[in-house]
Parts: sequence; structure tokens; C-alpha cells
Amino acid sequence: MTHRKKLPLYAKILIGMALGIALGLLGVSLHFEQFIHHWIAPWGTIFLHLLKLIAVPLVLVSLIIGVINLKDIRNLSRIGLKTILIYVCTTVLAVSVGLGMVSVVKPGLLFPKDKQTEFMQRYEETVAQKEEAMQQVQDESPLQFLVDIVPENAFNAFGDNSKMLQIIFFALLFGVAVVCVGTTKAGSVVRFFNQLNLVLLKMIDFIMAFAPIGVFALMADLMVSYSGDIGIFSALGMYALTVTAALAVIIFMVYPLILKLFTKKTWKQFIHAAFPVQMLAFSTSSSAATLPLTMERTQKHLGVSEEVSSFVLPVGVTINMDGTSCYQAVAAVFLAQVLGLDLTFGQMLLILATATISSIGTPGIPGGSIVMLMIVLDSVGIPIEGLALILGIDRPLDMLRTVVNVTGDMTVASVVDE
Repeated sequence: MTHRKKLPLYAKILIGMALGIALGLLGVSLHFEQFIHHWIAPWGTIFLHLLKLIAVPLVLVSLIIGVINLKDIRNLSRIGLKTILIYVCTTVLAVSVGLGMVSVVKPGLLFPKDKQTEFMQRYEETVAQKEEAMQQVQDESPLQFLVDIVPENAFNAFGDNSKMLQIIFFALLFGVAVVCVGTTKAGSVVRFFNQLNLVLLKMIDFIMAFAPIGVFALMADLMVSYSGDIGIFSALGMYALTVTAALAVIIFMVYPLILKLFTKKTWKQFIHAAFPVQMLAFSTSSSAATLPLTMERTQKHLGVSEEVSSFVLPVGVTINMDGTSCYQAVAAVFLAQVLGLDLTFGQMLLILATATISSIGTPGIPGGSIVMLMIVLDSVGIPIEGLALILGIDRPLDMLRTVVNVTGDMTVASVVDE
């Protein structure tokens, strides 16, 4: 008796994406957009809610277990410092690639001037809201990011996916306390979290079984939502290509080089493990929502130890945003070119520093980088209103940079594990 080979998850996700795109285009041509918005799109929203539902408990439990498994505080400092250092290095590389690409291609010089006023009016309200949010961040103390890391109420932090740094802080503090007390005295606590982890992993299996349907709905809705903005895509095509090319250089040149220099893993082995994660990241635009699958593939298919992956990957979701920082660099220089502003070498270095630092505080959720981009723009004197020019195609590029973010997390986990 022969058994049919089971279709792998990434194939199901790809099929879901393709069918979603096809349905979206059909909906636009036959004018049943409302049907897709009302009856198809909610399934994508449900899928995102399920992923976000599991994200906080997964980060909390996996980090606590990761710290407890280290069994020695010296191991925590060794892995922690190494992880953060490598993350910062890859982010600087990503920003450098973005700055180099946009400086060579100069997409802003090709932007049609008559479109500028139209886009400014179209997104005037959105830009005003983002500017207000950015002003709140700028008016704060330079050490405010340290204050924000420490929650005044742990349960409030657990109830908000955007407060991932606070959750990480609590998990590290709790895990270190358990290690200091001793796993013998705190044996019941250790067993509780290990068993809770097993239950969460089973929940992830249930949620991922729904992934192809969720991705199908998300892509159909995305196609319908952008149907009226074809002119935006064509006008900003060179900008989008520049961002895409820079992100491709990071994935296909920078990461393979890092793997070759610092690990024994081949690129073929790595990409086989990472591809389903990349597909899910692309469709959800959320590295936080993709975390459950990222951890599973990194452990099972790359052979990275649970000790390393349960610490490195959740931290990476918050502080390692290679795709986001690269995009911020390209976007800032592009807008300067569009508005006829010549950036000095010093301003380029300032963009490098600001994009690197701001990416650490960027939440791993769809659109989380927009507010941080405004800080980068303001740091070099680029008018904030220019952001209106690129808001129209931010979502597709957000999908691509999320792919780079999760690939970078898996790369660094592989390096730290070695």
C-alpha cells in the first residue's frame, strides 16, 4: 500500500498566496471587492489574531526556559552580550547596503514632480498623525528607552504585544532569579514552564494548520486594497526596486557570507529551513507573529540548540531589524533626492547611526517602522511631510523587509550556536 507524500507547509502557504492574489485580481476586474472585504478578509484577520495570541506567552515562556537551561549566570552574560553585539553588527551592515544602493541608483531623481502634490494631499492626515507620534518620542529624555524597557505592571505588559521589550525584561529577570535560587529548590517552577512550553508548541501546531487559509485571505484583501493605486506603484517603481535590490543583497550575499565565515551550515541547508518562515513573514508582515514558526524551523531543521534559539530569537524579534533599518536608509535618502536636498557625508553617517538605533525600538508588527522612519528623517532635516510620498507602497515593502528581519534572526542564531 503506497502513501501519498504529504504537502509541506511552505507549499501550502505558497498555494494560499497564489490563490489569494488570483482571487484579489478577479475581484477587482469583476467588481466584487466588497465581498472580499466582508467575507474573505476576516479570515486573514483571525489568523493574525491567532498568531498574536500566542506571541506573548511564547516569548515569555521560551525566554524563561532559555535562561533556566543556561544553569549558570556566566553563560547568560556570554550568550547575551554575543547576541546583542552580532545583532548590532548585522544592522550596521544592512544600513550600509541600503545607503550604498540608493546612492548609486538615485531613484528620487526619476520621481515625477506633478505626483508630489497629489500624494501630499492624499496622505496629509496620516502624516500628521505619525508626526504627532514622533514628536512625543522626540520630546522624551534620551534615556526614555531604558525607562520603557522596565514595566511598572507586568500584567499590563503581557496584555500588549507592542511591549515586547518589557516582556523580555520580565522573562530575563524571572529566569535569572530561578537560576540564582537553584533548579533544585525551584524544581516545581521549572517543571511548570517546561510543561507549559509543550502545550504552547501544540497550540502552535493547531494555528499553523490554519496558515494557508489565513495567508490566502490576507493576499486577496491586499490585492483588492491596492487596486486603485496602480499609478502609485508605477510612479514609485524604481524606489521599490531599489529597496528590493538592497534587501536581496542582504539575503543572498551578506547572510550567506556570514554563515560561511562563522558556521558549518551550507546556504542550501539554511534556505531549506528558512523558506517556510520567509513565506509566512512575507504574508503577515510581522516578525513577532512569525516567531513560533521561526523557533520551530531553527531548532528542528538547522539543529540550533533550544538553549540558544529560545534566547536569541525572541530577543531578535525586538532588536534585530536588518530589513527595517535598510529600508529606513533607502527611504530617507530617496525622499531627500525627491525634494532636491543634497545630503553630506556627515548626514549619511547620522542616518546610519539613527537607523541602527531606532530599529532596536521598532515593534515587530505590520507598519511598526513608519514612526521610527520619521525620527530618521527628522535627524537629518528631511521634511516629515515627504513621508506621504511613500506611504502608498509601504505595505508591500513591509512584507519584504520582514522576510529579511526573520532571516537575519535565524542567521544570528546559527552563528551564536556555533
